[in-house]
Amino acid sequence: MNITLEKKSSTDGIIRISIQENDYQPSVEKKIKDYARKANIKGFRQGKVPAGVIRNMFGKSFLADEVNNLISKSVSGYIRDQKLNVLGDPMPNEEKTSSIDWETQKDFEFEFRVGMAEDFKVDLSKNVKLTRHLIEVTQQTIQEAIDQTKKRYGNISYPEISSAEDVIYGDVRAAGEEEKKPGMIAVEKVEDKLKNKFIGVKKDQVIDFNIEELSQDAETLAQAINVSEEEAKSKKGLYHFTVGTISHTDPATLNQEFFDKVFGKDEVKSEEEFTNRVKETIAKNYERESDHFLDHEIEHHLVDHTTIRLPENFLKEWLKKTGEGKITDEVLEKEFGLYTKDMKWSLIKNRIAEESDIKVEATDVRERAKLMIIEQFGGAAIASQLGDRMDAFADNYLNGNEGQNFMRLYNQLRQERIMAAVKEKVTINDKQISLDEFKKLVSGHRH
Repeated sequence: MNITLEKKSSTDGIIRISIQENDYQPSVEKKIKDYARKANIKGFRQGKVPAGVIRNMFGKSFLADEVNNLISKSVSGYIRDQKLNVLGDPMPNEEKTSSIDWETQKDFEFEFRVGMAEDFKVDLSKNVKLTRHLIEVTQQTIQEAIDQTKKRYGNISYPEISSAEDVIYGDVRAAGEEEKKPGMIAVEKVEDKLKNKFIGVKKDQVIDFNIEELSQDAETLAQAINVSEEEAKSKKGLYHFTVGTISHTDPATLNQEFFDKVFGKDEVKSEEEFTNRVKETIAKNYERESDHFLDHEIEHHLVDHTTIRLPENFLKEWLKKTGEGKITDEVLEKEFGLYTKDMKWSLIKNRIAEESDIKVEATDVRERAKLMIIEQFGGAAIASQLGDRMDAFADNYLNGNEGQNFMRLYNQLRQERIMAAVKEKVTINDKQISLDEFKKLVSGHRH
């Protein structure tokens, strides 16, 4: 057997494989003999069918199976051993394949077109300067969080007439349409010029409003007419809201009972401690958001500043061929740019992982699963309850969803380690900004 690669360019090539009879014949003969021992063919006792009969009946099929199996293994092994950065799958020369005579031919030649990523370098030096945007925790933010927490743990009542602090539940429909959906409107989040429409209303009363005037907050719009936030942003026109239930919450009092409900028994023992814990919680949440945004900025920087030539024509043809008719020229024109960016990012991550010797073992994934379970189901308390069964509990989770849970955590861990390696090698400058400035940055972020 002989395998060679003919490079047509730095990104396109042809793998040629020549197979002689002695490469496949031993396997074919073994298959014939094994089948003869098991075959149940009319006119012969089971296990006594002559090999020649099996060869005449099934020899061509066995030959094709063994040759195709040998080709598949050999091409994959060649790509691995030569460390070729092949993208997509090798595409066979179907014209050459269709001309094979399985009856008489002894030696075979096959060709596969391959697309490869050109070799590239990733600049991970201190010359690469990136900014981590740290969100400032203001006193106003802390107070808003405290007020929201007091409401969450407050006493709920259902008045007959609405006030400015109430939430109104009911049915909503667009003008001119019959379909009604359940909706909810927090009066305090309604724009001032419309707020009076929602104050002093009773059950079954109908409130008319223009959706684009209701609020600047996308979540409020979405909840009012029961659609996604993205969809809510584009909605316009008149809506009719029929009042159903009015909910009023008296905020909880800042006392020990309240502190225990929020943070656990005796974790916080004064208003000052409570305020500090709220601030710490907000700071941690903001830090996660900042790090998440920085990860996106790193991805965009590396993709934009790493030159990787891809076999674009090959990839387009391969996508169309494997897309079961769903990948058309129109789809490619619209989405191929995003596809190649994702592919470049995947190649860059693989290169960083290789150069930084980043590995994720199954034990690492199990430990991450255990941490996730502890966080989701009650912290240290659940860990002590499960005790020695924690490993089994984690394994059960990881094996669920047809193994996708394992792969999700595996990819998450690998991504974190790759990002940590990048952050160690480049220059990260911290910049303090307000929450509004951060939101503006994120909204303008390219996805």
